[in-house]
Order: sequence, then C-alpha cells, then structure tokens
Amino acid sequence: MTRRDNDQPTVDLGRRVIVDDPELDHGDHDGAGDHGADLGPDDAAMDTRTVGPDPVHSLPTQQIPLRGKAGKTAASMTRYSTTTSPVQAMKLDEVARTRVFLKVAIFLCIGGIATALISGGDAIARTVVIVGSVVAAFGAVVMLWVTRDAERYTARALVVPAFAVVFGSMAGVYYWGVASPVTAMLVYGIYFFSLGSNRGVTALMYGIVSIAHALLGLAIMAGVIVDRGLVAMSGLRTIDQVNLMVIIEALYLITFVTARKSQRVTLDQMEKLEQAVRGVAQREAMLAEARAELDRALKVGGPGRYTEQVVGSYRLGMLIGRGGMGEVYEAHGTADQREAAVKLLHAGTLGDPTSVARFLREAKTAASLDTPHVVRVLEVGTTASEIPFLAMERLRGFDLAHQLRRQRKLPLAQAELLVAQVAIGLEAARTAGIVHRDLKPHNVFFAEADGARRWKILDFGVSKVGGSGTLTQGHVVGTPAYMAPEQARGEDVDHRADVYSLAAILYRALTGHPAFTGKDVPTTLYDVVYRIPTQPSILAALPSDIDRVLALGLAKDPKDRFATATELAAWFTRAVDDMLDLEQRRRADDLLHRQPWGTRTNASS
Repeated sequence: MTRRDNDQPTVDLGRRVIVDDPELDHGDHDGAGDHGADLGPDDAAMDTRTVGPDPVHSLPTQQIPLRGKAGKTAASMTRYSTTTSPVQAMKLDEVARTRVFLKVAIFLCIGGIATALISGGDAIARTVVIVGSVVAAFGAVVMLWVTRDAERYTARALVVPAFAVVFGSMAGVYYWGVASPVTAMLVYGIYFFSLGSNRGVTALMYGIVSIAHALLGLAIMAGVIVDRGLVAMSGLRTIDQVNLMVIIEALYLITFVTARKSQRVTLDQMEKLEQAVRGVAQREAMLAEARAELDRALKVGGPGRYTEQVVGSYRLGMLIGRGGMGEVYEAHGTADQREAAVKLLHAGTLGDPTSVARFLREAKTAASLDTPHVVRVLEVGTTASEIPFLAMERLRGFDLAHQLRRQRKLPLAQAELLVAQVAIGLEAARTAGIVHRDLKPHNVFFAEADGARRWKILDFGVSKVGGSGTLTQGHVVGTPAYMAPEQARGEDVDHRADVYSLAAILYRALTGHPAFTGKDVPTTLYDVVYRIPTQPSILAALPSDIDRVLALGLAKDPKDRFATATELAAWFTRAVDDMLDLEQRRRADDLLHRQPWGTRTNASS
C-alpha cells in the first residue's frame, strides 16, 4: 500500500494484480474437477464485476465518533460506528437527541437559578428551586458523560441521574406553582424521554414525573404542603383545583402515548425502507450473476479445438470449461473408458514461462495431496504438440458459487458440512506445506459420486509451496473479495491466509452478501486491508456465537485468527448451537472490542 500527500491511504495501482478466474465457464455444471484457469491483468476486475457493488453495504449510514476507554484501547482504529439496521439507527438518533436535550436542560437550570434570584416569591421556595436546579444540572452532566460513548450507551444507565433532573423539575414546579406554565417544560421532557427505544425505561420516567406532580398537587390541595408558588392555586375552589390537575395529568398521558406511537411508526417505516433496499440489492446481484451465467453458457458445452483428439490416456469430448489460460474437456480413458476432466493450456500461453510454471505447479501440488476433499489428479503430461495437460477426476455436481446464485444463502447445517470438509482439505495442504491462496466459492465443488456427496477443493494454480517464495513474487495474487489482508498487501502468506478465505466464504454463504465488494479491484483491496465488514447477524438471523467465529476468522492480523482451518471448523460446529465456552467468547469479544464490526482500521498503523 502507498500514501498520497494528504495522508489518505490508497492501493498501489502500479502493482500488477493477478486475479484468478472468478467463474470458469461451465455449461452443464457437471463439473470439470477444475475451475482454475487464470486470468491476466486485463481481466482483473471480473471478480468484482461478477456481482457488482453490494448496494446493502453502500446504504447511507449515520456515523458518530466514539470516545472514552474503548478509544484508548483501540488506538489503532479510526473509530466510526456504521449503522446498518433501523434499530442501530434509532439508537444513534436517541443518543444524539439525548445529548441535545441535556445541554438544553443545563441551560434551563442556569436560567432558572438566575430568574429565581431576580424574581419575587417565597424565600423558602426560592431556596428549594435553586438547590433543585443545581441537582438537576448535576444529573444532566452525569447523563452527558454516560452518553459520550454510543457503543456503551444503554437507556437504563440514565435512570439514576434522571431522578436528579426530575427532582429539579419538581423544585421548579413548587416555586412557580403546580398549575403554572412551567408544567409545559415537563410536557417537553416527557415527550423527549418517551421517544426512547427502551419501553420500560420510558414508561418509568413518565410515571415518575406524572406521579410526582400529582402528589405535589394533592399535598397542596390537602394543606399538607404550603402553596408557595408564584402562581398559587390555593385560592381557587376545590373543583377548579381538581380540574387543573386532571388537565395537566391528561396532557402528560397524551404526550407519552403520542411519543410512543411516533417512535413505533418511525421504526416500522425504517424497517420497511431497509427491507425494500435489501430486496433491490439482492435482485440486482442475482441479475448480474444470471447475466454472467448466460455468458458462460454461450461459451461452453459444444466441441472445442481438441475434441476427439487423444491426449495421454484419454480421448477428449465436449468442451466443459474455458478460462483465460486454458480449456477443460470431458474425457474418457482410451483403455477403460473411465471418465476424467482434462485441462490444457492455450497454445498462446506457452511463450509465457510463468503461466507454464503455474500450470505445472497446480499439477504437482494437487497430485501430492491424498484426501477425498481435494480434486484427484490422474495423469500429467504433454500433447504431441508439446502442450501441457492435466487429467483430473471428473466431478459431477456444482460449485458453491453456482449454488449461492440459486439459493442465495446456506442453512447452518449445510454450512457446517461445508466448513468441516473444506477444512480437512486445507489441513492436508497445510501439513504438506501448501497454501492455496485462492480459496473462493468457485474453487469449492460439491461433488456427487457413488451415492456420496462431498465438498472438494479445486485449483492450486496460484498456491504457495513451502517457504521458497512464489511464482508471482511482487504481485498480488488471488481473488480480492476472498483474499487475506496480508495477501492483498502483496506480503508473504502462510496457511492462515486460507483460514481467512474460508471464513470469507462462510460469511458470504451465511449472510447472502460478500464481506467486501468494491466497485473495482483497488477499492475491494482497500476494504480488505482497512475495513471490518458489517456484523453478520445484522444481515441474516444467526446465533451471536457465529458473529464471534467469523470475527476471528476474518481478523486483519493473522495472529488473531484461528491457528488452522480445522480449529475454525470445530468452533463453527459449537457456534451453530450457541455453545462456545466462556474462554472462547472472551477471546472473540476481546478482538471485537479492538476491531468492532463496521469500523475502519487506522491506515497509518
């Protein structure tokens, strides 16, 4: 990454970005056993163009700076909370509204003291209103302090200091008179409090003000308390006094009910708007995917240039896949008619040593992994015209990307099977010292064979073997939306980059939305490095423990992630039933405290 003069971080556009084929063409979705023919730099934007920018992640958001202890412990964060649900938006609105009201209340307390000092009236009542105003101002200051951090704000935390404000208000009523115009200020206060999100707290505050005023009025009417108000009602007939108190209490009740109805209507309309926007976003994404599907269907499914030719031990049939570097054919063994999928390099790529080396690396890497959850290599060689080929087991089924285009999201049980089996394949790769580096929905295939169905990992074309460096040294390789932050920065990676990619796949499969979808490759890379995605349980109904697992899996720092893919799978199995233990939750919550959902990391760190 580089910096501009204005200190705004940006992706270095001078670095070549190699993005593997996001959707190798499959006409019948029988599967080729390989989705990994690579794209050149000119095609680098395809991965983000496949589904387009996610409109849900582009919704207008309300942002407020966060301060306090959280800010101190997260010095490396640019702390902005991004609202992505009506409830969160209402909470932020409540915090902002509360702080405005409290500042007004403090001003009124100061004004009340000044007015009482220059006004006439009973000396005892004047003393009461001055003391009450001081207490109310103190309570308002405490409430301002409580609301300084929107993340930690709760309506219940305001109850105790609110008693001080109510006491000050009653002192004002006692000084000016229980039937004086000052009661209009209490109507304003009730309306403000009743707009809050916590129904119990709002009802409590209304009840306290209403009952306190009623008791004060009744005590004065009964002669228990001397009426010292500037606007005294003690000289009125009893029936007139009762009517005044009934009118005031009715105003309080009407104000409370109106505010609660207003709060409910506002929230309902926000929820309807959010649902409409999300519906449009999903339809746009599905339309883009359908167009991509049609494009692929038009390209494959018929005879190719090598159809009917014999390559190694196999006779090639119909073309079933095409990518930027090669083609995949269905094939049958010349001796035993066993099925296979044969991948050949394009003749035009033979002059590129890197392309040939990547092809051979894929063959060698996949052949070295003995696990049912990695596509099996059957034969490697060259044609009579010296074109390298790779024969793999013929997979029938569909890749995860194909399933998500039709199902949008996976049920938790299916996601649990997916992560468990893919983790087995990644663990085999880790044990062999291999980092896949391009794990994504298109490279995870749900194969059906002999009545059994299992997930298999495809395409090790950009994998990293051991610690000997890579064939694309100095370049960013992989698919932006699913690559780890350290990979997006062009740094050396280990198996924890694959753990991140698996977590990103889970995020997409469970929420229906990619964790990051920028308008172009540089934007997506920037988000991968600096942005924490939207909380998963906001986008879909998920257990809170799923949020914790995905937070660790998508951690920006590899040290914060799971040590292995199998550890991620084990945690996910427990999280499906909300069964993480206290220590597991503490680990995840510590990370979320430092890097909350919807925030941006500090680009200078």
